[in-house]
Amino acid sequence: MNDIIKLLRPHHWVKNTFIFLPMFFGRHLNDPACWQASLLAFLFFSLAASAIYCLNDVADKRADAIHPVKRTRPVASGRVSVSTALALFAALVAAAVTGSWLLLPSHKGATAVVAIYILLNIAYTYRLKRVAILDVFIVAAGFVLRLVMGGIVCDIWLSPWIVLMVFLLTLFMAFAKRRDDVILSAKSEKPMRKSIEGYSVPFMDLTLGMLGAITIVCYIIFTVSPDVVERFGNDYIYLTVVFVLWGILRYLQLTLVNNDSGSPTGIMLKDRSIQLCILAWIATFGMIIYL
Repeated sequence: MNDIIKLLRPHHWVKNTFIFLPMFFGRHLNDPACWQASLLAFLFFSLAASAIYCLNDVADKRADAIHPVKRTRPVASGRVSVSTALALFAALVAAAVTGSWLLLPSHKGATAVVAIYILLNIAYTYRLKRVAILDVFIVAAGFVLRLVMGGIVCDIWLSPWIVLMVFLLTLFMAFAKRRDDVILSAKSEKPMRKSIEGYSVPFMDLTLGMLGAITIVCYIIFTVSPDVVERFGNDYIYLTVVFVLWGILRYLQLTLVNNDSGSPTGIMLKDRSIQLCILAWIATFGMIIYL
């Protein structure tokens, strides 16, 4: 049972908290119906994500077997059979799609988003992840779909700002993760994945610096934008810039100095500085727009 749980990777469900962002920015935190719909959306997206992890581990069994960390995964190590993983994939897909259709009846678009996420990741697993740059864009697109899901179930219009910021931030973290793969491939002299051949450490460092700068600048523009200030009715949103700057610089430090960016989820769950930064940003932004 422990191996099955590891295969499903429930700790990665933290990524699905992006579903709650529209509710937060849309000032719907006191709306019980929105909470109920968002929690159901979180559940179905988590099932879909776990299904993709099962399929991904089957498809990457050979590559994972030579990876210094991933070789301990249940399928790569042989502790969970391929047939079991595929059966779990099918069951989880059915549960995610059927559940979103039946339990979110007034939000049929939610089922479409779940289906698109599954289909996109199937394509990613078997083809798109072999294409350098495009592979990282697909990962970031998955987070945008989570955001769209949150907007649909709460009937909240998503501003271009929030979509752009989520895409840039997750693109930044995805490139940081890929940089770790490049370094591991160089050490083992065996490419961990096909797309690695299209990357190099200097290219990744330049890309991360560029994306980090673009993300910070976009966030600053967002906080002082007249329409944003008018919508939230507050002139002090710019104060939250310090936490975004702190978080991105800390992530760059972990990536470029410590060479520790192989698991964005692991960083979020273990690094106290990043956790404090996120909590401070949420608390400050929350006080500004809710009080």
